[in-house]
Amino acid sequence: MSPTHTEVTAAPADRDPGGHEDRPDCGMRDVLDRIGDKWSVLVIVELAGGPRRFRELQRAIDGISQRMLTLTVRRLERDGLVLRTAYPTVPAQVDYRLTETGTSLTQLVKALADWSLAHRAVIAEARHQYDQTHPDHDIR
Repeated sequence: MSPTHTEVTAAPADRDPGGHEDRPDCGMRDVLDRIGDKWSVLVIVELAGGPRRFRELQRAIDGISQRMLTLTVRRLERDGLVLRTAYPTVPAQVDYRLTETGTSLTQLVKALADWSLAHRAVIAEARHQYDQTHPDHDIR
């Protein structure tokens, strides 16, 4: 295909999107949706340092609401990445920690975080240049 090709392709794609049992990526999108969510990534990064109480997580993750943190840790718990432990104290104490599966994910998440930090200036400059040359394309 040439760079000037603008014709719409009417034929269906050779391959259906994931989510079908007979496809090798079955379930992959669901998992990537969870671990690729910005709040999930930040919770995993924070829990990589060890168990945290809810309020500690909330203070450490800038911008997350109580509701969003509750939903995020519940989803991560459901997926087997986070373990919630409630202690029989008054008032009740609860902490969150990564499971073995969650811990195995931390090196990948850390690599992604390191990459984003190392490239944030280049990406910011690319965005600036794009916005300057495409003023009518507000995609933020």
